[in-house]
Amino acid sequence: MKWTEQQIPRQDGRVAVITGANTGLGFETARRLAEHGASVVLAVRDTEKGKLAAARINGDVCVQELDLTSLESVHAAAAGLRATHPRIDLLINNAGVMYTPRQTTRDGFELQFGTNHLGHFALTGLVLDLLLPAPGSRVVTVSSTGHRIRAAIHFDDLQWERSYARIGAYGQSKLANLMFTYELQRRLAPHGTTAAVAAHPGISDTELVRNIPPAMRRPVSWLAPLISQPATAGALPTLRAATDPSVLGGQYYGPDGLAGGRGYPKLVTSSPDSYDLAAQQRLWAVSEDLTGVRFPVGRATAAAAQ
Repeated sequence: MKWTEQQIPRQDGRVAVITGANTGLGFETARRLAEHGASVVLAVRDTEKGKLAAARINGDVCVQELDLTSLESVHAAAAGLRATHPRIDLLINNAGVMYTPRQTTRDGFELQFGTNHLGHFALTGLVLDLLLPAPGSRVVTVSSTGHRIRAAIHFDDLQWERSYARIGAYGQSKLANLMFTYELQRRLAPHGTTAAVAAHPGISDTELVRNIPPAMRRPVSWLAPLISQPATAGALPTLRAATDPSVLGGQYYGPDGLAGGRGYPKLVTSSPDSYDLAAQQRLWAVSEDLTGVRFPVGRATAAAAQ
């Protein structure tokens, strides 16, 4: 049976916070959740673009400023969410950057690692207590098939200060997304209310590819019509991870087509490296140190769940 948006259950009374929701996959995710009754928060860096996106969505939609490249902004966004929403049912960590030239965030982190992983790690930790009381709540983090490509967690040089490879840095950030999900699920399991799930969109036609290396642009332009899918289809794995009642914590969803590039969402597996328990726990500890954010679910809880 092919899972489509027709399988999305009604979301009335549920609050969904989606990062990077003014365009692409995030926008399509927000649009469908709102159409199914959810109260949706577009957590975006550019609030004017967020308001334009909200105006295109039918339903209960509002905008929250969030710049994942700034821990100050992440803290402010978490405070804003607390002030307006006593409960969150869905936190969808969707925003991301890909293959950027060497840059750093406002806090000095390599841009892809800082945005894709550390920003979302901090946001999740700061609002998790709003999800824990909500039965059936979920944290959905969007990874990528890129977590397999030249990907490793470079604990000796997480910020790529000695040398920089944009593809490797992206792979590290997307591998970190999965490790974060799996470790978070172990910590959440004893609470029984909130699940951590991951998804990837396959090869989707979005603005994310604007920074691909010049040597790849022509081949990608030739192949894109054959191997990619529109954002409407790319959002389906995230939507399934967020809403399908059969989904379990710690699972990973992606397209069912060749090499996971396109198709209908199904349960998939990630790379062997992503399941390295010691690396997951080490990454968690490093992420806490770098962001200064501590979660309301601790390591003792994780050990009890194993």
